[in-house]
Amino acid sequence: MRKNKVDIITLGCSKNLVDSEQLMRQFQANGYTVKHDPEKVNGEIVVVNTCGFIGDAQEESINMILELEEAKKKGRIGQLIVMGCLSERFLKDLKKELTGVDRFYGKFNWKELMKDLGKSYYSDLSFDRLLSTPRHYAYVKIAEGCNRTCSYCSIPLITGQYQSKPIEEIEQEVRLLAIKGVKEFQMIAQDLTYYGLDIYKRLALPELMERLSAIPGVEWLRLHYAYPAHFPYDLLHVMREHANICSYLDIALQHISDPMLKRMRRNITKSETYELIKRIRREVPGIHLRTTLMVGHPGETDQDFDELVQFVKEMRFERMGAFAYSHEADTYSFRHYEDTIPMEVKQERLDYLMQIQENISGELNEKKVGHTFKTIIDREEEDFYIGRTEFDSPEVDPEILVSKEKPLKIGYFYPVSIQEAEAFDLYGKVQPPIETVR
Repeated sequence: MRKNKVDIITLGCSKNLVDSEQLMRQFQANGYTVKHDPEKVNGEIVVVNTCGFIGDAQEESINMILELEEAKKKGRIGQLIVMGCLSERFLKDLKKELTGVDRFYGKFNWKELMKDLGKSYYSDLSFDRLLSTPRHYAYVKIAEGCNRTCSYCSIPLITGQYQSKPIEEIEQEVRLLAIKGVKEFQMIAQDLTYYGLDIYKRLALPELMERLSAIPGVEWLRLHYAYPAHFPYDLLHVMREHANICSYLDIALQHISDPMLKRMRRNITKSETYELIKRIRREVPGIHLRTTLMVGHPGETDQDFDELVQFVKEMRFERMGAFAYSHEADTYSFRHYEDTIPMEVKQERLDYLMQIQENISGELNEKKVGHTFKTIIDREEEDFYIGRTEFDSPEVDPEILVSKEKPLKIGYFYPVSIQEAEAFDLYGKVQPPIETVR
């Protein structure tokens, strides 16, 4: 165990990551050495920021805590602290079962952690973070909570009602990050498109993006987690008119058949979904859409799934993920539907859908061969530099493996010509003049 060292482990989504980074900055300001997701966990204090979204994520969080409880018994770590979504949702049960944990905090009261340790919480650092990402990109959380009532989703049970951050606060955070050298900003919330309705009584995402795009040093702004119903179409004009807003949109559609959209309580129809996608692509030419789909929701018939398959084949999403329905306690689905579809059927449907998408992804990537793209270099590996275009979000999207013909700088942009393509990776080389680097 290392004295005066804090290890912070983040499980779950990038929204959790932002909380961890803010907490890391507070520990640093109090004189601690802070490590995020270290290879060797041996801190005087270990904080686990948990995920409680679905069963698999809950299990991962529990297993991590149990492993650290064992390490604590053997004297390899000191205090064990749990925070985040899992403890927000199941606090009483966790306190009863996980007796080796010293302190529990939820999703929102983690700021009390510093006070409980006898340390200071520096409110003047509330916009500051210790980045766990490479220094050239960061996640920016513009809201907490969710007002949607999707049948399967436990997020509103954890995070509560939607709370937008004021535009001025987000601007201040982005300016601070840009001054520190961040060039790429992943805009995140449980639902980006609802932004502003609670505090401004209007959908304010287009205005927010316009203002952020004017901040010096902001090279790329990328939008994650849009909701399809009541989409703010003014956003498309802003995206089209500002070169530093990536032609990329992450919009979770979940399903396409009308019976399933109704049972899922998605507030949109099949025909409206088709029109939404067509309009987005028409108004922002070349945009890459990422979506997430669900299989196995209670009531999904073979016909419903066939419609979903046809939808994927027709829409040819540039990026797509899918997951099997999880019967989560206290959700609308849990209270009103029986989880009658066998897991093996869910898995078969999931595998089939992702096989179709792999073929689509390969075909779309093949069309990029011979074209040159502005590419940011994320890291260097033994045989290649690893980069991304504006169409690729970190961690989840394809990467470009760039040949090492010339030395490149991490966090800089280069024009990269695509030489070869696979379903989920591209291969390229930097084109002259190399002075176009920024």
